[in-house]
Amino acid sequence: MAEDDDTEAEGGDGDDKDAAPPKGKKKLLIIIVVVLLLVLGGLAGAYFTGILDPEQEQTSDTAEGEEGPSVFYELPSLTANLNTTGGKARFIKIQVSLELALETDKPKVEAVIARVMDNFNVYLRELRIEDFSGSAGMYRLREELLIRIQAAVAPVRVRDILFKEMLIQ
Repeated sequence: MAEDDDTEAEGGDGDDKDAAPPKGKKKLLIIIVVVLLLVLGGLAGAYFTGILDPEQEQTSDTAEGEEGPSVFYELPSLTANLNTTGGKARFIKIQVSLELALETDKPKVEAVIARVMDNFNVYLRELRIEDFSGSAGMYRLREELLIRIQAAVAPVRVRDILFKEMLIQ
């Protein structure tokens, strides 16, 4: 009987050893899957945020290499009356600089400066004092002026418009 107990104990130990590795393998498999999912999720997040976008890096490198440093062209100061419903006249005085892509674009802008100033005047005269409220109003003004400038000076590329002075009375 003692021999039976020994064989049962050995057999029992043998069975436990055979049962233990599958549980350990399951845990190991779960850990590997979780780590793999975390790595893939991190890579997907990096790709969608643009960190791993090789096209974006090439585009920005080639754009900077071709265009060089920014060139600024200062437009003359402009004063225009605003659209008001009351009897009191309101005015805006504005001075801006244009950020051009190329130095060779300055003479092209000078050639059409009258058209640029006309577009500014026509647009500014239609604005109301409420249109300038808050940073959203300033952003809209910048975007609208940039659209009008780009249309007036095409095919010259204007990168941005910079406000140097703005006075509303």
